[in-house]
Amino acid sequence: MPKNQNVRPTSEIFVTKPFLPPLEDFLPYLSEIWHSRILTNGGRFHQQLEEELCEFLNVEHISLVNNGTIGLIVALQTLRITGEVITTPYSFVATSHALLWNGIKPIFVDIDPKTLNIDPTKIEAAITPRTTAILAVHCYGRPCDVEAIQRVADNYNLKVIYDAAHAFGVKCHCDSLFNHGDLSVLSFHATKVFNTFEGGAIVSKDRKTKQRIDHLKNFGIADEVTVVGPGINGKMSEVSAAIGVLQLKTIAQSIKARKAIWQNYIIRLGDVKGVECVTDDLGIGNNFGYFPILITNEYPESRDALFVRLRDQGIYTRRYFFPLISEMSMYRGYDSASTSNLPFAKVTAERILCLPIYDGLETKDQERVCNAIENVEYR
Repeated sequence: MPKNQNVRPTSEIFVTKPFLPPLEDFLPYLSEIWHSRILTNGGRFHQQLEEELCEFLNVEHISLVNNGTIGLIVALQTLRITGEVITTPYSFVATSHALLWNGIKPIFVDIDPKTLNIDPTKIEAAITPRTTAILAVHCYGRPCDVEAIQRVADNYNLKVIYDAAHAFGVKCHCDSLFNHGDLSVLSFHATKVFNTFEGGAIVSKDRKTKQRIDHLKNFGIADEVTVVGPGINGKMSEVSAAIGVLQLKTIAQSIKARKAIWQNYIIRLGDVKGVECVTDDLGIGNNFGYFPILITNEYPESRDALFVRLRDQGIYTRRYFFPLISEMSMYRGYDSASTSNLPFAKVTAERILCLPIYDGLETKDQERVCNAIENVEYR
């Protein structure tokens, strides 16, 4: 890319560039939507996608929404969460923003240095009489210690919501990861493994909860004359749902292609001094949506210096997640946001780098990424 070009694509686009089926495959879907004149409000494709996702993900109930952030906001409303919620500072800002939108105070605890997810051993000490829930994140699609989190929640009568934005299709010992917790919230943003360009979903365990979600995402409307709660406009459009139906046909192919790229990164970078690949060596699930590496003190450059050098070579990586949510202006005033309270999250945020991975990434381009990381002078 020419250096004098003013508009430069963001790294996120290159980190998780979506697979796009041929346009001609989508045109019949668009034509059907156009002629049906049902553009939203739970049309045929909306219903079809919910049914097919339940089958593919092996879950009982799923409610489509127009994005993952709205999904988090609605999930908190659905469970009537108030007061304080224990969460991780190592996530995308939407996780904590959803709490603030609901007037809830986030309480940050540190992450586990191996999984990079919220550390269950830190949760209990953060519980106060105002604590009502735990909002955990399956970071990079790597499952949280769901059993340990549930034990704490059960002991203190807390609800558990999982931000599963990265975890589409991830399995654990009991099959679907989404069978844990009270609710799981997915993102179908264009950068995700499975996407509807913009979209998301909430996974629930019973019909009554799904019904409440479906009311709340539609302004709280139960029928033409009845509004049952202070809902929001969170409905997925028929166009997005149709894209999802189409993408679901090739999702297995997409994940398989990502796996090959992911494995090649491990082979190429696994022995590079100062580069630590964050892999699933814990025997946990993976959808190969991200390939994060940690740049340690043994590498000749800092993480930020490597980030800039790669960018100057036209390789767009992402410092994902940096800075920590707890360091942002609207959160750093909380006592729990203190760096001393979050040592592992702090050092991870300063060393993490997510490399390009998408199902269309060509071998020659991946080799260029690996060569650029390897070709550095060690002293």
